[in-house]
Amino acid sequence: MRTRDYPGDRNGLRTLIVPGLLGSGPQHWQSLWQEEHPEYERVVQKDWCVANLDIWARSIVRQIKVFSGPVILAAHSFGCLAVVRATELAPALIRGALLVAPANPARFGVESLVSRLRLGYPSILVASRNDPWMPYSDAACWARRWGSRLVDAGNAGHINAEAGYGDWFEGEQLLDELRAEVWHGQSGNVVSLAA
Repeated sequence: MRTRDYPGDRNGLRTLIVPGLLGSGPQHWQSLWQEEHPEYERVVQKDWCVANLDIWARSIVRQIKVFSGPVILAAHSFGCLAVVRATELAPALIRGALLVAPANPARFGVESLVSRLRLGYPSILVASRNDPWMPYSDAACWARRWGSRLVDAGNAGHINAEAGYGDWFEGEQLLDELRAEVWHGQSGNVVSLAA
């Protein structure tokens, strides 16, 4: 196991994987993390092909309630938007979020449903300079609005298996940093993963 163990992980804080459209295939970093960490749970959507923000957000809230305790969310693409929407429905149970390559809300016509307010918990937004789903400048704007620490992944595409991100060790390190921030109240600035 490569990620560090924090005392809170055994005392109620759980990790919930939130895939984007079409779910995350077996070579996606989310699936590989879950395979390596069987204690991680995954949100399941009724229809992975239909991007309905409210339905997706309610699925996240239902899964959080199954945990019956606080969670850290590791989301990708449209799943990031659903996490932000879910924050409005269950803010007290979400302790942190790793938001990787969020999809552009305008592309799905859901901009009015996506909060422009700070999330109210520690979050890290990882953005790519050449992501076809969200221009970097837009991702940086959303990170500022949500109060998320922005991580510049360089030219990383959509940060998925198709872009070469299977077993994504740097992402696991960011998840560890987020856990530390949640448990120790640390905050960060804009950082870069690009070489």
